[in-house]
Order: sequence, then C-alpha cells, then structure tokens
Amino acid sequence: MAHDANHFRFLDLPKSNYFIYIGRHDPYKNLHRIVAAFAALPCRDYELWLVGSTDPRHTPPLKADIEQLGINDSVKFLDYVPYSQLPILLNRAIALVFPNLWEGFGIPVLEAMACGTPVITSNLSSLPEVAGDAALLVNPYNTKEITAAMQAIAANSKLRSHMITLGINRANTFSWTKTNCYRKVLSQYL
Repeated sequence: MAHDANHFRFLDLPKSNYFIYIGRHDPYKNLHRIVAAFAALPCRDYELWLVGSTDPRHTPPLKADIEQLGINDSVKFLDYVPYSQLPILLNRAIALVFPNLWEGFGIPVLEAMACGTPVITSNLSSLPEVAGDAALLVNPYNTKEITAAMQAIAANSKLRSHMITLGINRANTFSWTKTNCYRKVLSQYL
C-alpha cells in the first residue's frame, strides 16, 4: 500500500492549533476516547477537527459526549472534505490523532506523515507496521496515554520537528511502484 505522493506532500504551511482525525465515526475508530483525551488536555488553546462523513448511528452519541464534556466550542465536525483540501488541512494540523482499535492499513497515517504532520496512532493492528518509529504509538484503550501524546506534541516543538522529519522519511518508504512489484512477485506464488 501507499499514498498519493503527488497530492499528499509537505507544503511548509504554518501550523494551526488543531488536532485532526480523518475517517468514519464507527466505534472501532475510537472517537469517544479521542474526544475524552482531548477534553483532558490541560491547555484549552487547541481544537479538535473531525473530518469524515457523519453517521446517524454513531455521530449523535459522539456529539452527546462532547456536550457532556463541555467542549462544544473546541470540537469541529467538518463532515466530508473534498480530496483536494485534505493536504492543506493535514499540513496545517498540529497532529493527526488516529488511535484506532483495529485498522486494515491506515492510509491517513501515511498521508499525514507525507504532509509533515506528526502522528499519534494505535500500538495495535497494522498501525505500528505502517508508522514504524515515526509516530507516537499509544494504547488505544488508555485515554490518559492518548492525552499524554497530544500534550507532548503540543508542548514540545523539538519533538514535533523530529516527528515531522521522521514522518516524511517514513512516508517516502511507501510507494505504489514498490506495492505493484510486491503484488507481481506474490502473484507468482499464489
């Protein structure tokens, strides 16, 4: 697997004070813990932007959690965002927060890294293999770990810079050319 390297790339845009999540609102995406972790941040200078289509089954309980935590003004539901706008949103984000409970591959992790955005992701499923040493890996069931990772990236500019460099380098190791070569070799044995 890979990402569209011509589309998702580092644009050297100024960072804004928002964490971003990209994906559906399904329970395995762990949005309730992302929201709880965000609410526990000691500094209220940040926002959480949730990019992805709302779902009548899963979004209303999520909005109720946000209401109960008193962070309505800090959480933005962007719903569907055109593909052309995703690189800009990623480049400007302080970090991608993607601690899913399960994931087949995790293309948003690669896309964020390619854009020079630090990544916080799960230490489960395929995500550690995708992220390598270029992300902060957290136990997705532990809200305190997610909060600590968000706080570390927000408060430590050296860590943020280091993760940007690691992420760009990591994203560059994935390409469709390599993926297609692998598929050709694999198909000879199947």
